[in-house]
Amino acid sequence: MSADNPLRFVVEPHANPTPADQITAALANPVFGRVFTDHMVTIRWTEGKGWHDAKVEARRPFQIDPACAVLHYAQEIFEGMKAYRGEDGKISLFRPQANARRFRESAQRMSMADLPEAVFLEAVEKLVDIDRAWIPGSEGSSLYIRPFMFASESFLGVRAAHEYIFCVIACPVGPYFKAGKSAVTVWVSDQYTRAAPGGTGAAKCGGNYAASLIAQTEASAKGCDQVVFLDAAQHRWIEELGGMNVFFVMDDGSLQTPPLSGTILPGITRASIIELARREGLTVNEAPYEFAQWQADAASGRVKETFACGTAAVVTAIGQVRHANGEFNIADGGEGPVTKRIRDQLTGIQRGKVADPFGWVHHVA
Repeated sequence: MSADNPLRFVVEPHANPTPADQITAALANPVFGRVFTDHMVTIRWTEGKGWHDAKVEARRPFQIDPACAVLHYAQEIFEGMKAYRGEDGKISLFRPQANARRFRESAQRMSMADLPEAVFLEAVEKLVDIDRAWIPGSEGSSLYIRPFMFASESFLGVRAAHEYIFCVIACPVGPYFKAGKSAVTVWVSDQYTRAAPGGTGAAKCGGNYAASLIAQTEASAKGCDQVVFLDAAQHRWIEELGGMNVFFVMDDGSLQTPPLSGTILPGITRASIIELARREGLTVNEAPYEFAQWQADAASGRVKETFACGTAAVVTAIGQVRHANGEFNIADGGEGPVTKRIRDQLTGIQRGKVADPFGWVHHVA
């Protein structure tokens, strides 16, 4: 409890936590998003009372009414972040304050209760601390943390809810994409869009991802790992992937990425790469980029590399692009040197192997 966070968390450890040998087995080859740690954090918000009943407790199902607002009106937001175990044994988070800030911005866009950033951060730290045995130490693995909030009031009627539950859960994870793949294949959707101007594209809400699933299913049917969305108005301009931002490495050594225009999620990994690249002396242009131009630039060699980035996938090269009228490769279809350099620097900072000149790493006591 602090001046910034007046809540006092009640800690109720799991009565029967997972045995150490079972945790070790789970961490040997963690599958993304399938095995969860022993605990969760919950905090409730009620109109007139504010935030209260902060708990660290055994992970369990929620009991909700059939009229629970989230089931009918989709008031729900979430974040994705990771905890890392460094070679020195220290546990760290990567830019958690940025996640806390984006969570508040998402809540404001969805007319939800405003969770103070200090409360968000303490909730995450509490869960990481009590479940630190679940944090893998192997290269490429981490503890994926999912803070989320949903409207828990029981009512039918189109308005912002008067009750919310904030929760944090976690799961040990390995690589997001199949191990051994140096680059992924993407499908460019010319039928579906992720978000439109004035919509919820900049908020990290479940509805955005639900709307993208049909396009992702289409991409999978085409043998692709991810979908690329174009703008809603003209279907010309590249925006982002189903769950990641995108960068292009040009032949003059510069980077280009679509600008944040309200339809693109302001990725924390995206922002970090921009800062990192500029510190390294690279030019980064946040400017619109047409799909037709991407295709032409890949053919001419003007685009040397393309990569996707996000908390889950980190930095992943795009090797082949498929679309309704054909397909094309980015250079030789593998990972390029700039992509590798950026990924190695970013993950090195996250895991404490590379100096952190930005103050991004946040250690958990």
